[in-house]
Amino acid sequence: MAKSKKVGAVLAVLLCGGLLCGCSGMADQVAAQKRRVALVVKSTQTEFWKSAFAGAKAAATEYNLELSIQGPDTEEDYQTQNVMVNRAVEEGAEALVFSAIDYENNVPAVEIASQAGLEIVAIDSGVDSDKISTYIGTDNYAAGRMAANAALQCGESQIRVGLVNYDVNSANGQEREQGVREILDHLDNVEIVDAINVFSLAENAQARTAAMLMENPDINVIIAFNEPTSVGAARAVSELKKEEQVWLVGFDSNVETVDKLQTGAVDVLIVQNPYAMGYLGVESAYKLMSGQDAEVEKTVDTATVLVTRDNMFTPDCQKALFSFSGW
Repeated sequence: MAKSKKVGAVLAVLLCGGLLCGCSGMADQVAAQKRRVALVVKSTQTEFWKSAFAGAKAAATEYNLELSIQGPDTEEDYQTQNVMVNRAVEEGAEALVFSAIDYENNVPAVEIASQAGLEIVAIDSGVDSDKISTYIGTDNYAAGRMAANAALQCGESQIRVGLVNYDVNSANGQEREQGVREILDHLDNVEIVDAINVFSLAENAQARTAAMLMENPDINVIIAFNEPTSVGAARAVSELKKEEQVWLVGFDSNVETVDKLQTGAVDVLIVQNPYAMGYLGVESAYKLMSGQDAEVEKTVDTATVLVTRDNMFTPDCQKALFSFSGW
């Protein structure tokens, strides 16, 4: 009888061990079944991209995806972006969610990824390739027109404009400037005095904007086209104590530009929705990998909000200014 009990106990231990090994094996199998999505963007440093990462991670969790997030140190380094895309292919990614620094020079990496079988989703900024299944982001041309109309609210009868844009090869910045010029170039009381392209670094934008203002003291409106250029332009306006003389229209938001919107160095912010770009980008990648191509639209406009000192504390503007982040 004792021997029978001992044998039964041993069998029970072996059975439990087998079940545990089976559970562990099942867990490994579930982990192995996770589909891989690579998110490669322009930078990992700004609040804009941190918000996009939060959206992407939320979608990855919802759809049980393995998500990698990469971006170069500067928004001019398309070569590193290409290396990151190639690495994602080598590591077995099935889809690429991509924001291109350079409309043309990022094409080879995208083409290689497509040839390897990856689904390609563009967010924020496009690339000159027909391998893109969908673009998700701001209607940049329309956002540029919005910025131009905001500039016209400066209250000056004669408007002298300085444009502070970023990389000349980045599609979204050029589309925004095109929208601005489409309106301003046709008005008799408006002159675009100077237009500069700077690095997407606040320090460089500040130095270049300050130099532009000193060389052209008649400039009374500045339009800056993304988060780093807006921060730099606002710092330049404050540095030269021109808050009363210069009307500044910027793009995106972070703590510094929101603070300067309250104190007067910034007058208008055109705020995008990077959280939606990240979330919808990864969600679209999942649908494409799952054969749900019909549910993926060719273009998705994530919309923009125009924020001024007068409306910045409304619920809608607060949501736009302080979007989710935490990557």
